[in-house]
Amino acid sequence: MKPRIQPYISPENYQSLKAMAKRPGLSESVIVDRALTAYRAGEADNQREAAINRRLDRLTRQFGRIERDNLVLAETLATFVHYFLTVTPPVPANQVEPARAKGDLRFDLFVRQVAEALRSGQRILQNAVEDVTAETARPGSDPEHLNGERADA
Repeated sequence: MKPRIQPYISPENYQSLKAMAKRPGLSESVIVDRALTAYRAGEADNQREAAINRRLDRLTRQFGRIERDNLVLAETLATFVHYFLTVTPPVPANQVEPARAKGDLRFDLFVRQVAEALRSGQRILQNAVEDVTAETARPGSDPEHLNGERADA
């Protein structure tokens, strides 16, 4: 047996309920029961939407960190390339092959060092950026000097 209730509703809702109950197969009880079911389903939808919003917020923060890290990497690479192209003299024609061989050896060493850093979980660039940021954030620090040395030395 279904429990009987006697709720109070506004006159406008009462008139609407009476009009809907005139349809075949509908009664006031069926309409109110369906309305409560739909209302509860809406609450579940709100909870689901809140969970999705929390996930989206977390993803947005993660994307922001990735974007920042990518900017740091791009600026680091651009600075290095600019410096390299500025200070590297051209190689004489008779020394091109030995220079290439030495460059290949250095590149292999570089790749091995990067692989080892990734395997071990060390983040050389991230640690360096954090160190510099902490150094320049200290009161009285001179951004032109890093660890007592000139940055352009």
